[in-house]
Amino acid sequence: MPSMYRRQDQSPPSDVCLLLRAYAEQRWLSREVVPVLRQLESPDDLPEEQLGAALAYLEVIWIEALRHAAETKAAFAALDDEPTGMGEALPSTARRYHSAIVALRDAVARHVNRLLAGTSEYDDRVGSAALEPGLRPAIPFDLL
Repeated sequence: MPSMYRRQDQSPPSDVCLLLRAYAEQRWLSREVVPVLRQLESPDDLPEEQLGAALAYLEVIWIEALRHAAETKAAFAALDDEPTGMGEALPSTARRYHSAIVALRDAVARHVNRLLAGTSEYDDRVGSAALEPGLRPAIPFDLL
């Protein structure tokens, strides 16, 4: 068997895993969460009677975003645990992409926390710490 083929039981390198996880998180945030945020932040685009359902949907898709964030965080930890090899280009690219995704996640989390802060169920679970300036949003990171 040629050396370029891997056995099926071997997992891909950690830098590739991080790139794939970060990409999945970025797609979820960009395609699912951000459009809902835009609609909720434009008061003229959403009828009053649909506001509650839209906020509930935002909370559901945000829970999925948290799952993606946890997977990305685990892939980043695996990359940090791996010894550096000869080819450092891909791991450094993966780290830079990860940093960009973390920045996107933080920005989206600020909007999500602001919108969901008015709902009593969300307030009961998260508390007021989620909205304090200068702190990272409580729900996406402290609960992971």
